[in-house]
Amino acid sequence: MTDASQFGTAYATVQHQFKTRRLTAFSIPVLLLIYLSYLFISFDIPGLAARARMDNAKILLSDFVAYKTHVTRDNRTDKLSVSIEGEAKATFAPNQYPAWVKTDGDTTTIDLGKDNIVTYDTRGARYNVPGYGVIDIQPESGKLKLTAPQPIPDWINVTDTRISVTTPQGRFAYSRSKVETFKYQPGWALFFFTLDSPFYDKSYGQLTAILGGERLDPARSNLSYMASEFWHNKQWHHGDVAWALFETVLMAFLGTMGAALIALPLAFLAASNFTPFRSVRFAFRRLFDFVRGVDGLIWTIILSRAFGPGPMTGALAILLTDSGTFGKTFSEALENIDEKQVEGIRSTGAGPLQRARFGVLPQIAPILLSQVLYYLESNTRSATVIGAIVGGGIGLLLTQAIITQKDWEDVAYYMILIVLMVMAMDSFSGWLRRKLIGR
Repeated sequence: MTDASQFGTAYATVQHQFKTRRLTAFSIPVLLLIYLSYLFISFDIPGLAARARMDNAKILLSDFVAYKTHVTRDNRTDKLSVSIEGEAKATFAPNQYPAWVKTDGDTTTIDLGKDNIVTYDTRGARYNVPGYGVIDIQPESGKLKLTAPQPIPDWINVTDTRISVTTPQGRFAYSRSKVETFKYQPGWALFFFTLDSPFYDKSYGQLTAILGGERLDPARSNLSYMASEFWHNKQWHHGDVAWALFETVLMAFLGTMGAALIALPLAFLAASNFTPFRSVRFAFRRLFDFVRGVDGLIWTIILSRAFGPGPMTGALAILLTDSGTFGKTFSEALENIDEKQVEGIRSTGAGPLQRARFGVLPQIAPILLSQVLYYLESNTRSATVIGAIVGGGIGLLLTQAIITQKDWEDVAYYMILIVLMVMAMDSFSGWLRRKLIGR
């Protein structure tokens, strides 16, 4: 009877545990589903999807890998200008106009491709759209008169003072002050040489021939001249971008290494096996918690108000934040060392500094180096954001390009450089880690 009673109790306990686990396994997905449903409603996901402008996203993505040429006529002076991205520094001279822009007296003909033809003349402007017809615009009594096949499609926007047409081949806009046509073309225009460079619009074969020919500038070789024209490109500013990348890496390096140098001696004061006074350990541990508890961006804003903008302010922000993180990880590594090795060094009559040098540091060096190299790689990415706040590095250039909302190819250029910089730092830190602490 006793065995049967014990068996029944054990059986009931096991059944209860099975039921509890089944209930737990069922309740967790239910709670997760309820939480996701709450997020779906609170963040207004349906409204967000309804407000999404995929056409704008498509234009943005196309601007990453394409550029547009502006063909503009001032309606007050009849002056014609052809420029890339509307930049004054990228304006074509009349003898440099692209082949798809032709002028004949007061008439300008623009071939957008696929039989899309735009014509400027003294009467106004016309856009011949295949499959639709001719869109004719003429100024009349201070307003714009539109003549086009009816009904007017939604890709033509009409007001009394402005008429715009958007087609897959390009965009066209007519206002009282000017008429402008935009033609999109793939690539990054003027990436190597600007319009005023003697190397502009030359093929690779022609550039190779120039390198072996007579000097274009008697004071320097053609190779040096070509490299200078690329490095000092007034449109892409390759030299300034390279310096900005160097500033970003420098911020990450100074901040990370400075934090490691500060945190290492303080970590001994926070480790229980090196500091017998509990109050001292408590004070330094709370100091580490406070410093790393405040986000690096907050420290960046505070320090920028105190020291002003600049790369050194960004390096100080990284140093301050990582000092707390390194202090915690280094002190934990110190508390887990093998005391036998330290005792062996002490038995030789070594002092405290010698015990730390030969008994402690060899044990924690792999951990220290691994942590420092990882944070060096991570801070390279963080320095991009910090640089946007303190006004230094590639982050500043990226922010400026985004704010203008027109040079999206510059944004793509900077993003690619940032990714390549992070990849390079990852490879470098991995190589250095293998050299210093092995695989």
